[in-house]
Amino acid sequence: MDAAYKTGPKNLITDVARLKVGNAQDDLLKSGTTVLTADAPFTASVHVMGGAPGTRETDLLAPDRTVTRVDALVLSGGSGFGLDAGSGVADGLRDMGRGYQIGDMHVPIVPGAIIFDLINGGDKGWTENPYRALGKAALADASSDFPLGTTGAGTGALCAMQKGGLGSASMVLPDGVTVGALVVTNPLGSVTTPGDRHFWGAAFEMDGEFGGVGPDTASGLVAQEPSRKNAAMMQAVTERMNTTIAIVATDAPLSKAQCHRFAVTAHDGIARAVVPAHTPHDGDLVFGVATGVPEGVDRDVMRAVGAAGAVCLTRAICRAVYEATPAKGDILPTYREV
Repeated sequence: MDAAYKTGPKNLITDVARLKVGNAQDDLLKSGTTVLTADAPFTASVHVMGGAPGTRETDLLAPDRTVTRVDALVLSGGSGFGLDAGSGVADGLRDMGRGYQIGDMHVPIVPGAIIFDLINGGDKGWTENPYRALGKAALADASSDFPLGTTGAGTGALCAMQKGGLGSASMVLPDGVTVGALVVTNPLGSVTTPGDRHFWGAAFEMDGEFGGVGPDTASGLVAQEPSRKNAAMMQAVTERMNTTIAIVATDAPLSKAQCHRFAVTAHDGIARAVVPAHTPHDGDLVFGVATGVPEGVDRDVMRAVGAAGAVCLTRAICRAVYEATPAKGDILPTYREV
């Protein structure tokens, strides 16, 4: 990496000015919710490349839709049940007087996406959907500092070979623009090469942030090892139980259409870190966010921001796995245990 590029002070998406992240989880449930928000609405769009997404209000984020800014984005466990986390976040924002104003009413705009983590060793025998409360709690927890790994929406995440988790990374470009990524890593594919030691995304690592082991020197790494995830969850029922959901963000003043392109480009970061990626059985989705006034940037800035977003997302995916911690009832080991 060119010395002119460096991580942000926290190496988190919250190095992008004004952004905050909050987490809430239930360790017995082995699931949770993560919220990205800010003190004021921000520009956002989205792009989906997986074949099995689960989403809330993402149609609003198409470049031609009327709504240009949102109040929060939600990443949650719980599959379809987890979409209710967005309702809890909306409740909390309304209590704050936040939201799109129509007359004397405020309607918070809270798009979201979910992962499947319902068969991961946690107790899912609830009598009332827990995700609305988790969403509201995650919003209340929002700050510029937050943990990685087995926390928030990453609490119950699983990769092919080991536990997944919540990851984040940032980068400051030579012109001072900051780019960051936040991700819940729960893919069908593997984040490590055969042997479990090296990360597919190792070439993009900065400052030893996920162990500094370096790239795998083997070649011809095409055949996949048998998936521990499939074995643990019974292959017949795991085909639609995977997803990498992410947010890339910048303080560059991207327009809504440019946020969409930012999200599209960031999917390269998933493909560099997960093998295979974007399968029919993943719900791979990326939100693109800009905190500046959405006046638009020129092609050179857009190219640099897009490239940095993809790199940050690769690094965030690897950090999610590296920072995962063991917990009672786990059906897969962590990277460090393996």
